[in-house]
Amino acid sequence: MNGILVVDKPKGLSSFDVVRQVRRLCQTRRVGHTGTLDPLATGVLPVAIGQATRLVEYLMAGEKIYQASCRLGIVTDTQDSEGRILLEQSWQQVDRAALDGVLEGFSGEISQLPPMFSALKKDGQPLYRLARQGIEVERQPRTVRIASLEVDEFAPPDLTITVRCSKGTYVRTLCHDIGQQLGCGAHMTALRRLACGPFPLSASHTLEELQSLAEQGLPLPLVSPAAALADWPALAVDGPVLARLRNGVAPSLAELSGTLPNAGESVRFLAGGTLVAIARYLPGGQGKRPGDFELLKVFPGVDD
Repeated sequence: MNGILVVDKPKGLSSFDVVRQVRRLCQTRRVGHTGTLDPLATGVLPVAIGQATRLVEYLMAGEKIYQASCRLGIVTDTQDSEGRILLEQSWQQVDRAALDGVLEGFSGEISQLPPMFSALKKDGQPLYRLARQGIEVERQPRTVRIASLEVDEFAPPDLTITVRCSKGTYVRTLCHDIGQQLGCGAHMTALRRLACGPFPLSASHTLEELQSLAEQGLPLPLVSPAAALADWPALAVDGPVLARLRNGVAPSLAELSGTLPNAGESVRFLAGGTLVAIARYLPGGQGKRPGDFELLKVFPGVDD
């Protein structure tokens, strides 16, 4: 079994809890998720199965869309409603004009300090374990990109926003930082992921739906590895070119048919709709290798 299950993660489960349930449903250990969602969060969690687990790093790289609810006036140690209250301040001075002015500063590339309550590691230890012991360590700010940030509802002290952002963005940190800029503090009270890379919420399935299908002996709604990278240019291979590719020999562009890629762009190699490899287009091999492509992964048997 190879492919992607797009799960609508429920509140209260960790991403790894979902992986465990999918392992049972698919009766395989080779399962991995494509980006952590905290137990508080719900929504789109693509889960890779079989050889599709080798695509996880590429599926994680796409943009994410979240809807987040925030409460003004309260700061917590986890930056969300599951944490301990550190500070309460007046929020009554915040009006829509003040909010809009602050949000303008959270557009494009911004710097975020990763929270202590996160899965990032320090000397092999997840930061959240250190945080639970009352230990705070130095973290390096990271640059993330906010492509869009829209206000869905503003009913002080509550605020709901929709954020389209890059990989690695901490939305609860975004809520916290917005509160800091408003001068009243804030924390995140709810989070729903509406899209993860090419996978929208409308393509997701609850664990109950998936369990019901499995109990009825019906096929699970797997997205094929080829379809999971549908936004990548596709090049068709067959015959001797396919045989050499399966042995790790990159082809030349003249041997292929399909969408012409741009230099440096990642592409899919398909044989009859089956994903057989992914590569980066480097015309002429840039003097480092034969052919016009740098092979990234070869997938013998995927989709078969």
